[in-house]
Amino acid sequence: MAPNNNRETQSVLQHWHRDVPNDRMAHMVRDASRLLAKSLQGRLADHDVSFGHWSFLRILWVTEGLTQRELSEEAGVMEPTTFTALKAMEAKQLIERRHLNGNRRKLHIFLTDKGRALKDVLTPLAEDVNRVALAGVSEEDRTTTRNTLLAMIDNLAIDNAAESKIDSND
Repeated sequence: MAPNNNRETQSVLQHWHRDVPNDRMAHMVRDASRLLAKSLQGRLADHDVSFGHWSFLRILWVTEGLTQRELSEEAGVMEPTTFTALKAMEAKQLIERRHLNGNRRKLHIFLTDKGRALKDVLTPLAEDVNRVALAGVSEEDRTTTRNTLLAMIDNLAIDNAAESKIDSND
């Protein structure tokens, strides 16, 4: 894939390499995440799958039968967002909603054969984005970066849990 020379990409590159090379980690992680998502989004679009649907498909490829609420929590999005995405995914025949065990209240989400088959088509696209992103990065630096990001995730999860506990005590 040819380098993306659009204005947004050039702005991000200038920002990090010239304007604020020592800016906060949160900003760098956000920009890296945004560019990773944009790269994957373009590849997914070729298969008529939106980035939002990708997030739900990845979860369902691991665990089918979740309720809408469980899927929302797993994806880290609000239920109305999940509802809208699931409605579109259902229209594309990627998922189906079913009641289980006579429970007429909760709908559980399952992949269709078409949704399940996308795993073998879309996963290599995500792997390609990772390959592009990590080009020229040594194995040692990859391991260090992964360990650093995991530590950050752990630290922030602990902080969020502590904040939630404080908020619930108010």
